[in-house]
Amino acid sequence: MRLTRRLTAGGSPSTILRPPNCVIPRLFIDRPIFAAVLSLVVTLAGALAAPVLPVAQYPQVTPPTVQVDSNYPGASASVVSLTIASPVEQQVNGVEEMLYMTSQCTSDGSYTLTVTFRPGTDLNMAQVRVLNRVALAMPQLPDVVRATGVTTRKRSPELLMTLSMNSPDGTYDQTYLSNYALLRVKEEIARVPGVSDVTIFGQRDYAMRA
Repeated sequence: MRLTRRLTAGGSPSTILRPPNCVIPRLFIDRPIFAAVLSLVVTLAGALAAPVLPVAQYPQVTPPTVQVDSNYPGASASVVSLTIASPVEQQVNGVEEMLYMTSQCTSDGSYTLTVTFRPGTDLNMAQVRVLNRVALAMPQLPDVVRATGVTTRKRSPELLMTLSMNSPDGTYDQTYLSNYALLRVKEEIARVPGVSDVTIFGQRDYAMRA
């Protein structure tokens, strides 16, 4: 505590108790040039240290996921659910460090299972565990599904980039653009370092009904 004496209007001195924590703010208020120089030094130090900060040491917030894909040509969604989804999910359910799993069966015979693990789980080990569980369900799958194969791969739920393709003058329709993106663009982007997968939303393919 610091004592400060001053004269009042009547001429008698008065005493003001000023706490010591007011000394530091008063130091910068009375010396604005010193405060400005100190701010510039702190800013420059932060700018120089930014490129070498350990960003990779921050905790992972997004839970890692592993995706299982298969295809049953000519089967409906209900048939895919009974012949593929049921045996695969019975084996995958309860895999180590798993939080939950979601699956999708479509009318074109495709099946997708997404297994979500706890944050911080080693994604490579999670993929191996899911792959071992899927291998247990392979004998129960139809012959056509085993012939086409069941893929297990690492998948991030976050979107790194979204690209849009259109025809300004309307020369090409959506089917042509979707087919062009599948043949010319998807594989090129998938070969970029750091890209694990490329998904075409609303994909349309050419088909012939005989």
